[in-house]
Amino acid sequence: MTAAAARTLRAECPLPSRCSPHAQATQVWLAGWVRRFGLPLDDVALRELDAGRIAWYAGRLYPEASAADLRTVAALWTWFFLLDDACDGPHRASGADVAALRDGVLEVLRQGPHVRPAGFRGPLRQMLVDAWQAPRARMPQPWQQRFADAVADHLAGNRTEADNKTRGHLPGITEYVALRRATSAAYVSYTMIEFVTGHALPDAVYHHPALRELAAAGNDLLSWFNDLVSLERDRATSGGHNLVLAIAREQHVPHERAVEAVVDRWRTAMGRFMELRATMPSFGPELAPAVAAHVEGIARSVRSTIDWSLESDRYSASRS
Repeated sequence: MTAAAARTLRAECPLPSRCSPHAQATQVWLAGWVRRFGLPLDDVALRELDAGRIAWYAGRLYPEASAADLRTVAALWTWFFLLDDACDGPHRASGADVAALRDGVLEVLRQGPHVRPAGFRGPLRQMLVDAWQAPRARMPQPWQQRFADAVADHLAGNRTEADNKTRGHLPGITEYVALRRATSAAYVSYTMIEFVTGHALPDAVYHHPALRELAAAGNDLLSWFNDLVSLERDRATSGGHNLVLAIAREQHVPHERAVEAVVDRWRTAMGRFMELRATMPSFGPELAPAVAAHVEGIARSVRSTIDWSLESDRYSASRS
């Protein structure tokens, strides 16, 4: 039922689908890049990582990126997925482990590639240092701070989820929706819009309530859609961290009814998203191109996640 619901929502989505012409070449490059770092992954795990089609996700998120920039964002997204697997893989990390990892990652992002934090060493650190070179060299300090803040928020969400699982806490609907906005890493992806377009927004505009509301709405849309696609796997591995599971538990309804409720919630949220997008205030002619690129990038993140979630093997139940 969830697959049918996901396909229905994809067909209904009013946002256009696009993909970079460099996606396939980047996917080939990415396979070689990953193997440079000596990750403790066997051939099967490496093939599964490649089947995730992460370069295609990057290509859908940033279809106008240059070939070099698409390699950078694909590398960063690969690092993020590997980081999430380290936090929530078969050998589940504790909240303390995730906190130590978070602190180490932020030291590298904020202090530079020379630091070697005790909680963040080995291949994952080397991959981040390599992938972070171009953004660190090219982007202004306020943007770098925003990126680091978004990563910090994401990893704080991962820590909360890890703590919940350790103590057997099952989040309710409201609690889960707020937590999912962090664990989705959508806010990280939004910062990369500025990197690939070359338009860095001033902090006052980036954090303006209108843009923040649109960003949260887009985050909900892509997160809830992904929860539908990954439900079968999440029933075995997520410790209740899935919107369908939260609704079923809190409202005392079967999973089938909870799926319908998520679909209805998604449709309502999409209507609100389109309204917010159409009524975005003006910030003046000088900032108009940057604001338009950011708004379009948020919309693209929604459509990209829809398309990629259905074409990637990452969320198949067989990987649980």
